[in-house]
Amino acid sequence: MPFRWSPREHVSLGIYILKWLCIVTPVSIAIGSACALFLWLLDRATQLRFETPWLLFLLPLAGAAISILYSRVGHVAEGGNNLLMDAIHGHENGDSGIVVPRRMAPLILVATIVTHLFGGSAGREGTAVQMGGSIAATIGRWFRLNLSDIRTLLMAGIAAGFGAVFGTPLTGAVFAMEVLAVGRMSYDALIPCLIAAIIGDRTCVAWGILHAHYSISTVAPEFIGLLSVKVILAAVAFGLVSVLFAELIHGINHIFKRTIARPWLRPVLGGLLVIGLTYLIGTRDYLGLGASSPDPHAVTIFSSFLPNGASPWSWWWKLLFTVITLGSGFKGGEVTPLFFIGAALGNALAVLMNAPVDLFAGLGFIAVFAGASNTPLACTLMGIELFGSQYTLYFAIACFLSYLCSGHSGIYLSQRIGTPKLNSGHLPASSSLRDARELRPGWGTFLARRRSSNPESVTSEGRIERNAGVHRRL
Repeated sequence: MPFRWSPREHVSLGIYILKWLCIVTPVSIAIGSACALFLWLLDRATQLRFETPWLLFLLPLAGAAISILYSRVGHVAEGGNNLLMDAIHGHENGDSGIVVPRRMAPLILVATIVTHLFGGSAGREGTAVQMGGSIAATIGRWFRLNLSDIRTLLMAGIAAGFGAVFGTPLTGAVFAMEVLAVGRMSYDALIPCLIAAIIGDRTCVAWGILHAHYSISTVAPEFIGLLSVKVILAAVAFGLVSVLFAELIHGINHIFKRTIARPWLRPVLGGLLVIGLTYLIGTRDYLGLGASSPDPHAVTIFSSFLPNGASPWSWWWKLLFTVITLGSGFKGGEVTPLFFIGAALGNALAVLMNAPVDLFAGLGFIAVFAGASNTPLACTLMGIELFGSQYTLYFAIACFLSYLCSGHSGIYLSQRIGTPKLNSGHLPASSSLRDARELRPGWGTFLARRRSSNPESVTSEGRIERNAGVHRRL
């Protein structure tokens, strides 16, 4: 076959790159600057909470204020990350009816800072992603971009926000493409997402924001061995805990909406529960981000990397505090609490299996997030960016198995199921995790089936008749 080359194709590719470089650069600078402001305010709010313990008692009032703010001003912005995904999927199908509003960015910024200031257990990823999507959508409308380009720009906004808030630009780029659909990535936005994540991260750093640095001191052993078996077992546990987190947060949110008619009362009750739990267990370690604490004996993400740095049930308490906070209507992300939960669970499993504590804390750090968000590739890259490439095989095993064991559940219900984890045949085409969750039988259905399949299970009338027959025979 003769050598064939099309200069026109490469010129078109060059124009494509130049186009998105010009569009994404100002967007990413704006998003990186917004994330820098957010992280600075978050740090100040956290310090103020440490210095003013009585602020915790105002958490119910703060929750009511957040709810009223969103009901008066927020409206569709309350959809959060799921709204961004719905908008991206809608633009992909030519539907312009789902609009990401400008007010989403300032609303989530204020609401998240208030949540952390008064002691709610929440994260920061959701805030950065929503600010990134809102800013990108707004600038896209200013530029009068078509639906396809706005879709790409929204993905770039997610990448810029995620990369800037965690200092992991490569992870941010892959996360923005992987999070939209389980088992399927859209590479058409690869270059814009990569450019956005890098510029967003560098802009945030240029403002003087310093990201947390985690480390694993354990020397990476040979892969084949007993340690790899322990990693596999731990990965299964990480996946199951990610399911527990996702189902509890959705379940609590459903219960609150079903039982409490007034929206502003839901976070009031949630705040009271957080206060009650704090004094029930006698510690404030599970409030806020949980990344660090002025108390050297507190359980934090950092302490979980050390021997005796977490109790066997620290992961459960952080999980419970977080699902109550976010499930009742407070605002913030889920990812940093998932880091805490995973690191503390890894610490407990390392002690149980006589494994390196810091390595298993690092594996839990990324793997629980991988299972809850259904983004194993992005989380593997996060492990490499945060901890180093010498543990790549262990990162991949932990994240991929956790992803598989989490099933068709997750924290983002608008995620589409691109490729089912198991071809069971009961999922319709282009269904979402929300659809899969609604099709999945609950505990009531399960127990009803157990009763119907048990030959000893009869109605109360049947039991009376049987007992009467026994008495007659006697």
